Amino acid sequence: MQEILLVDGYNIIHAWPELKKISEYSLEDARHALLEILQDFQGYKGYRIIVVFDAHMIQGGLEHKENMGNIEVDYTKENETADHYIERWIDEAAKNMRVMVATSDFLEQSVVLSKGALRISARELLEQVRLFRKDINREYLDKPQPKSYTLEDWASPETLKVLKRWRTQR
Repeated sequence: MQEILLVDGYNIIHAWPELKKISEYSLEDARHALLEILQDFQGYKGYRIIVVFDAHMIQGGLEHKENMGNIEVDYTKENETADHYIERWIDEAAKNMRVMVATSDFLEQSVVLSKGALRISARELLEQVRLFRKDINREYLDKPQPKSYTLEDWASPETLKVLKRWRTQR
């Protein structure tokens, strides 16, 4: 069963301290920072991530979707909140997919739970992101690095054999 994480974008921005601080200067930069974090997180977790930003206050705003790397970014239409969009999305998809919703809005958490989705608080998602970053650091960045950066340092023994045969045939 496909797993999907629906993220209430502006809600998360205002709930995470570092993004909230960025948003005080530029909401666009905070939005971009959130999307970058979630792209990395998606690569680690592997499930589909959809980030919803509400455009309900934008006169004439049309619902549209964009792909940003490996995540989907959905913008609501004029007069539609992210909460309503998420609820509508769950009504259509929760029967065939495992849907998780990330928001700090307790009322919205209760509504999505009643519709068959799982809820993740903004704090829980932030903790998952922090744990993912620690895992990445431990697994990749804390390993000793070779003193040089040649092909021989990184290639597998099989690849090196093929390259040596290729060199001798030339």
